[in-house]
Amino acid sequence: MKKILLFEDDDAAGFSPLDIRRDNVFKAVFTRDTPESSGALSKLVSALIGRDVSIISILTNEPPIDSMGDRALKLDINCRAEGGELINVEMCFHPKPSEPVRLEFHAAKLFSGQEIKGADKGYKDLKRAYQIAILARERFFPDEEFYHNFEYYDPHNRVSLNGRSRIITLELSKLKKIVEKPAGEMNKSEKWAVYFQYLTDRSKRSIINEIVELEEGIAMASSVLIKVSRDEEERARIMREEKTELDRISFIDNAIEDARAEGYTEGHVKGNAKGRAEEREYFLSLLNQGLTIDEIKQRLKQ
Repeated sequence: MKKILLFEDDDAAGFSPLDIRRDNVFKAVFTRDTPESSGALSKLVSALIGRDVSIISILTNEPPIDSMGDRALKLDINCRAEGGELINVEMCFHPKPSEPVRLEFHAAKLFSGQEIKGADKGYKDLKRAYQIAILARERFFPDEEFYHNFEYYDPHNRVSLNGRSRIITLELSKLKKIVEKPAGEMNKSEKWAVYFQYLTDRSKRSIINEIVELEEGIAMASSVLIKVSRDEEERARIMREEKTELDRISFIDNAIEDARAEGYTEGHVKGNAKGRAEEREYFLSLLNQGLTIDEIKQRLKQ
């Protein structure tokens, strides 16, 4: 039996594990062309959709994970299971206020993008589609449940459509009670969620190691993560990517402040954190359309 790698105290180990909640680290762990990485992805997806599946291919069009510096900061894992199910998995470290409707949009695209043309095909041949989002920080739903499995549903008559598309979310900010449970009493989705949220919290190292020993898929993910974390070149690339993202946010914030100083006001923005996030999203959308900073300022003041 292969030895399970546990997380030591940072000082004793001589390194700190990278934060797996970071988009680029998450993808580096789960999309490598190794049995450990593919096994970990299959176990993660199985835990979240509630039945065993085996991931047989990754369909993402992004550059390969071995070149972390070449990839966009917004990453997802688009894959197909052995039974044909389509699954998109995302780690969202900084989800936007529009995240729920964005998930609905991409779930619809994932499901409707299947090919069913031909005399011998029809709607009966559509495979299940799962849009999975692990939300690292913000809360989006008012209850205290960290796991949600959304489907088309008539809330008035309490009738499900029993369709084949699902949106699954994990809100990692809702785990304070769950992390206090003995690891042996946690279900699979709870183990994965606690692992993601508290992996870099040294005060939770004991419970994390218990989870690693109990859950095969998490042990596989940990083995890959430790290798990535000890690779000095990969760590440097990740730090460069994070610096680029922080610089981008700072650049947008400075441009927004300049626009405000020149008379820009937005009626729905109240100066709170959500308002700022909405402004960033709108500003970024204009940048992506090819507008210059001066052109954006002029539009904002209209």
